Amino acid sequence: MNESDLTDLLRSWPYEAGRINARRIKGRDGKSKLQVRLDLGVLQMEFKGRPDGQQPEGMESLLEVHLKRIGEYTKQTKSNEGYVLSQEEARALREEAVQYYHRYVGLFSLGHFEEVIRDTTRNLEVFDLCRDYAASEHDQIVLEQFRPYVVMMRTRAQAEQAVAIGNSNDALKAIDAGLAELQEIFHKAGHGEIFEHANEVQLLRGMRDALVPKLPGSQRVELEERLRAALDSENYELAAILRDELRMLDP
Repeated sequence: MNESDLTDLLRSWPYEAGRINARRIKGRDGKSKLQVRLDLGVLQMEFKGRPDGQQPEGMESLLEVHLKRIGEYTKQTKSNEGYVLSQEEARALREEAVQYYHRYVGLFSLGHFEEVIRDTTRNLEVFDLCRDYAASEHDQIVLEQFRPYVVMMRTRAQAEQAVAIGNSNDALKAIDAGLAELQEIFHKAGHGEIFEHANEVQLLRGMRDALVPKLPGSQRVELEERLRAALDSENYELAAILRDELRMLDP
């Protein structure tokens, strides 16, 4: 058996508690890899595709396998009703989603926001798939507790991506959309009363509060127009957010 001692590698890249230790390297195959330093070792993941590099049934991931099956099932039966994920299939999808979670957390720390958006959007599709098709009620709801966090991470990546190219206005729009999505999630789950105090909401509002003072004066008009549109459509949560932004523009 060919054994490789990782001691030298681990000593050359010390673990730092309290932060995400990640780096991008080029693998022997010439492709980019993401490495994340943990307290007991190193995670190495593919930069694209499934993080462990596997291709179930020749496809990028189990998510794509099931989406294809649903498409074929719907084509044959003219409806997606009756398609069911077994407990084993739902479990495998959750385990796969954990791989993508490890990757997008590492990617975010390196500022690869486009890839974070890709992976968080992908994991939200897994949540939807299990919610809509899992046979077991447990499998339908067990991932929902993580939905606010994933939406928050995607929103942060969208906002950071916009800020990186100097577009603070688009960053604010992304945050507003993320807050509205979080509000809907909490209300649908019957937890509307904790929306204001949720960590995900507080983090996004903190980002928004930091961005608003940086807006040029010309954007006040756009904010006022968005406020009027929100009031006309009776979207009072968004209207409250926009009012706060306008107040922060006042000298």
